[in-house]
Amino acid sequence: MKRDFAALASQSYDLLICGGGIYGAWTAFDAALRGLKVALIEQQDWASGTSSASTKLIHGGLRYLETFDIKLVRKALAERTMLLRTAPHRVWPLQFGVPVYARQRLNRLQLKLGLSLYDYLAGDNDPSMRHRYWSAAQFCAHFPDLTGESLKGGFTYVDAQTDDARLVLELIAGAQDAGAHCVNYCQYARLLETDGKAGGAVIRDQLTKSETTIRARQIVFTTGQWLATEPQGRQWCRLAKGTHLIMPAMPHHEALLLTAPADGRVFFLIPWYGLVLLGTTDTDYQGDIDRVAVTDDDIDYLLNAVNHYLKVPWTRADIIGSFAGVRVFKDTVKSAAADSPSSLSRDWTLKTATNGVHYAIGGKITSSRQDAAHIVDTVCAQLRISASCATQNHALPWSPKQHFTAWTERMTAQAVQLGVDPESAHWLLRRHGTTSGEILQQLKHQPELAHRIVPSVPLIHADLMHCARREMIVHLDDLLRRRLPLLILARLCDKTLHHLAQCVAVPLQCDTGRIAQQIARCDRYRHFA
Repeated sequence: MKRDFAALASQSYDLLICGGGIYGAWTAFDAALRGLKVALIEQQDWASGTSSASTKLIHGGLRYLETFDIKLVRKALAERTMLLRTAPHRVWPLQFGVPVYARQRLNRLQLKLGLSLYDYLAGDNDPSMRHRYWSAAQFCAHFPDLTGESLKGGFTYVDAQTDDARLVLELIAGAQDAGAHCVNYCQYARLLETDGKAGGAVIRDQLTKSETTIRARQIVFTTGQWLATEPQGRQWCRLAKGTHLIMPAMPHHEALLLTAPADGRVFFLIPWYGLVLLGTTDTDYQGDIDRVAVTDDDIDYLLNAVNHYLKVPWTRADIIGSFAGVRVFKDTVKSAAADSPSSLSRDWTLKTATNGVHYAIGGKITSSRQDAAHIVDTVCAQLRISASCATQNHALPWSPKQHFTAWTERMTAQAVQLGVDPESAHWLLRRHGTTSGEILQQLKHQPELAHRIVPSVPLIHADLMHCARREMIVHLDDLLRRRLPLLILARLCDKTLHHLAQCVAVPLQCDTGRIAQQIARCDRYRHFA
């Protein structure tokens, strides 16, 4: 993956996409596969907004059944099923436990009905994907960290998990391979209009501050939360903040779906790179879009909620990392401001302004591919191009072509033989798919890179160097927050950060003075408990 701003200069495109999160990435991938000439620009790094701050789930949304959003759940479950099949390295099954306590908001019968409906909507005949009921004793044995007081039993069911930032990156790599021009740190400056119709844009290189003009027959904004800063966007959007904490590992490898005693909201405990992801909050947000911060109130809410269930409570000293993102909801009824964000639909819509520019609003990572296909359908209709969706049942670019289990066993054996510990090998294959072969080749020449970057996180030095050299890195935080999420998975001291910056100084083109600036960029992601 190469960044080439100069390649955009004075070009003409069928489609210009502004916004390099999950919606922009799927749109670029689909449009390029259909044969359109595509430009995708992102004012910061790929997935630098909410698309790297999600709960990392590919799921139907069990809790959306409470608001009778059946259509959205069915749509998302269909996507989950397809992605598990077409991208097994990127999307993998994850079992969830749902305890049933006395006097909780949802009783056993309600949960049984909801999970049965969830299974039915998924339409999956695989018995391993269906829910199951456990007695109190069985559930406590399976989840020994939970308190057994007033526990009446529990359910398990299966959804799926992903690495959201890696998913975005793989789609952008696929779009590039299909002919799209994709450039990060490239800002949309202003529209070019003729007779009230948009026909191009002035774009700015964020590194050199130089500007150029490009023509585009169709333009779509997939800018997520930044749409709310525009006059039209403020009429269409409502924002809510979601906060997650990274906590120590638990004695099981399954997730938990729990309800907060304070307000009855659903939150999750999810295994993540050997640690636990705790989240999320769901509060209205009207703050700085560029500086979405984790607050003391967010931390108190999540710790109070989870400690209601844990035998050994967590404290602030247990927090390893944290992050927050802003969700966009389509605000169709202004009176909805009185409702909590949790009650709003996660569904998506496409708005088209009078100048012909399209705006993607709302949505969720699970259903983003379908929504992006609708965007490209709309663009093709405007361009009078007959080309159907190209991403349905299409394997992701780094998906193995052979049987996944056999491929995984073979590649894991190679990695372990080269000195990679089994857990790190497991995550290496999930992160890179077929491109992990390039990393294993590198280890044959530099075996010292097989060691973990930090002992507590299953990420190795060879992974770090591969990302720095091959994955369109501009700044150190691109590398350590989104390509490898080290900044939220470990408490990196200044000495460690300086060492890592020196390791990648050549691909980042950093001299001694610039290394200090690069380290300073990482401070916003570091948790100091």
